[in-house]
Amino acid sequence: MQFDHAGIATDDADGLADLYADLFDAPVAHEEELDDLRVVFLDFGNGYVELLEPTDEGTVADYLDRNGPGIHHLAVETGDIEAALDAARDHGVDLIDEEPRPGAWGHDVAFLHPKSTGGVLIEFVEH
Repeated sequence: MQFDHAGIATDDADGLADLYADLFDAPVAHEEELDDLRVVFLDFGNGYVELLEPTDEGTVADYLDRNGPGIHHLAVETGDIEAALDAARDHGVDLIDEEPRPGAWGHDVAFLHPKSTGGVLIEFVEH
């Protein structure tokens, strides 16, 4: 496994994308709308920053209401998401997603509960 991206919750993905593009020379690599979310991926060369802007009520909107903008999750790339979930179960990690689900860029994703991972929401991303 290797680092894939850090997700940042924001109310203004365009503004933050412009700032990061100028400040870090990190161009937009991908944009899309999911169910209740707009995502913008910025290419940092050795990984991405994913900007998460809610378009409706949902988990990221709830996160912003509770915590304000900031780091929402860290994502780890895996070639076998089922095996990664099995390994997490074997280590006693509580899963948010018992089975993979569709995520950005058409990848399968699954989240681990932060109460089992040191307070950090972890996402598995299968490439």
